[in-house]
Amino acid sequence: MKAASLSEIRTTLNHLPPEVLSELCIRLIKYKKENKEFLSYLLYEADDETGYVDGIKKEMDILFKEVNRRNLTLSKKTLQKILRQINRYAKYSGSKRTDADLHIYFCLKLRESGLPLDKNATLQNIYMRQLTRIHKALATLHEDLQYDYEEVMEKLMR
Repeated sequence: MKAASLSEIRTTLNHLPPEVLSELCIRLIKYKKENKEFLSYLLYEADDETGYVDGIKKEMDILFKEVNRRNLTLSKKTLQKILRQINRYAKYSGSKRTDADLHIYFCLKLRESGLPLDKNATLQNIYMRQLTRIHKALATLHEDLQYDYEEVMEKLMR
């Protein structure tokens, strides 16, 4: 089966009655958890971006408490799980500022966690990749916002 182009789908959706459109959305969210989460974000969270980011930060706090500090392999896996969630939530938002905020918070929590970032190459690579991602996200923001994040970035680079 060949998928229709985005413009074809958009035109078709514009001509559908609201009841049919609603039924299509419900059928779509039944198949994938990610679709359901994205639609939930659009309906309930998109208006309050700071509340959305705060909620994700609370989830991160809970996940960071579960990080195994004795076994670095398990620590790495938990950190990767947290990053997958952060990336998914940042993708829902589509905002580079949200992306930067979430990854900065991740890096701050990682530094606070007490994991040996300097002694373990894998953990250090995870940390450095996030710093690179933050720099790329901040480069697309307005200069005033970049200046606001400058102090936090200096703290992360130490």
